[in-house]
Amino acid sequence: MKALIYTKPYCLEYSDFPDPVVGDDDVLIRVKACGICGSDVQGFTGKTGRRIPPLIMGHEAAGIIENMGKNVKDFERGDRVCFDSTVYCNRCEPCQKGYYNRCENRQVLGVSTPDFKRHGAFAEYVAVPWWIASKIPDHLSFTHASLLEPASIGMHAANRAPISANDTVVIIGAGTIGLFILQASKLRGAGKVIVSDINEFRLDAAKKLDADVVVNPVKSD
Repeated sequence: MKALIYTKPYCLEYSDFPDPVVGDDDVLIRVKACGICGSDVQGFTGKTGRRIPPLIMGHEAAGIIENMGKNVKDFERGDRVCFDSTVYCNRCEPCQKGYYNRCENRQVLGVSTPDFKRHGAFAEYVAVPWWIASKIPDHLSFTHASLLEPASIGMHAANRAPISANDTVVIIGAGTIGLFILQASKLRGAGKVIVSDINEFRLDAAKKLDADVVVNPVKSD
């Protein structure tokens, strides 16, 4: 397959790469769209310790199932799917209790550390356990579906707050996650949403998404 391979700091090479090995519990997905996370941008610099080359980065993606292992349930070839960025084993005690973020064998797609390497979705194909995949409806484009991972983080933050009707919400930082928190806050009925950032482009985006007040702390108190 073709893949975008992180070979050293500040260097990506578009090249041939071996197809993913499809395990008994895996679905093989032909990637149709993949987002670029802020962590990918930071990892590209080689300063985080979580993108040790060579590595295929990318974890915000969607595509079509082309093959699957013998243990896969609830999916068929041709299904349109997106997937979680966290690869959990579904077997350890935390997983059995539903605490997937505490999985004793946790890995993250598109991440490489001294403890593990898990190639991601800046490629034609990616293989993931079937239990981290989710079907997407036909009317949802692959581009939009690739944003479901960061969108879920924004919704989770709004739910955890928790934000109730007529609350005033202050969001510091209008990056992708901040903008999704803005939208999730509105959906939960927030009365006023204030967004702060030093980047005018991001503040303009927040205005377009119905932020009630935007503040650039460099320009105003």
